[in-house]
Amino acid sequence: MRRIAFFILSCLVCAAATGARAQVSPSAYRGQLTLTAGGLGSAFQPDYEGGAYPSSSSQWLLGFGAYADLQATRWLGAEAEARWLRLNTFVNINEDNYVVGPRVPIHEFKRLGATPYGKALFGVGRMNFEYGEAHGRFADIALGGGVDLKVSKRWSVRACDFEYQFWPNWINGTLKPYGVSAGIGYRIF
Repeated sequence: MRRIAFFILSCLVCAAATGARAQVSPSAYRGQLTLTAGGLGSAFQPDYEGGAYPSSSSQWLLGFGAYADLQATRWLGAEAEARWLRLNTFVNINEDNYVVGPRVPIHEFKRLGATPYGKALFGVGRMNFEYGEAHGRFADIALGGGVDLKVSKRWSVRACDFEYQFWPNWINGTLKPYGVSAGIGYRIF
């Protein structure tokens, strides 16, 4: 009889302990799903000035873009960007980028409201060649990072976003455009 009572008591203690653990989730594992969407202004060195070979351009391309950041956990997130660089063109050369990939926050400075991040994006780059004679689509690998500044619960400023791109299957070599962007974002949820 003592063994049965001891067994039942042990089962009850284990059940109570298991149920107590489920009351509060540890802060490191709590879901942090957020979606932020925003707009960008960009300036890029297109690495092409005409003549079918990569070379630094005398003019930086300017343009606008949009981005969306989905943050699933503290260290797991994704970013999608679309950028249209069609202003300040040299002989009508312009570029568009459509890229998506992982985005990792490096650290959160709560006092400053700043979050530096790194990203590795993959997608398609589109280019109009000189005088509109031709255009093409190429693979685009974009590596970069930046800093987001939290202004309020919903609004943030993308103070600086640097990106270095590789277009590995470009016509006569690898095109390596790079540039900087800044913008504003709104946290949807």
